[in-house]
Amino acid sequence: MARRSTSVGSTERIGESLAPHLRVGDVISLTGPLGAGKTRLVAGLARGLGSRSRVRSPSFTLVNEYRGRVLLLHLDLYRVEPWDAVSLGLEEELERGALVAEWGEKLPSSLRADCLEVGFEIVSDHERSLTACASRGRGLELLGAWGGLGAEESEARR
Repeated sequence: MARRSTSVGSTERIGESLAPHLRVGDVISLTGPLGAGKTRLVAGLARGLGSRSRVRSPSFTLVNEYRGRVLLLHLDLYRVEPWDAVSLGLEEELERGALVAEWGEKLPSSLRADCLEVGFEIVSDHERSLTACASRGRGLELLGAWGGLGAEESEARR
């Protein structure tokens, strides 16, 4: 399910519109090239959850936390090898909040099973294509929200 973004603000609004659907234990995997807008989507998620913190890429800190209705744990796995991601204890972190990971393809498979995956593609200097997919569970519920449907409506149409 794809969405187009034509500005930084548009990317942030997409995140903000998804935020009300997030709850503790949710995982969102973000993939795409450098400069595609992954951190801007996280900024929208944080704002939509009520955080007033400035969102920055956690490239060197590995994880940033944004307090709001749900604690948002923002990971950047760019410099982490996939096997190192397993040892980070991310499963325990999910008991505290929702997790959104840039370079999410490096997340352990146990965390990706029920996640919403959002792939970013740079179409032009100002346009991005954001494509979301999920295969089961909570990820499918978030995919329904991504598409503008509530989880209940999404289930009723299957």
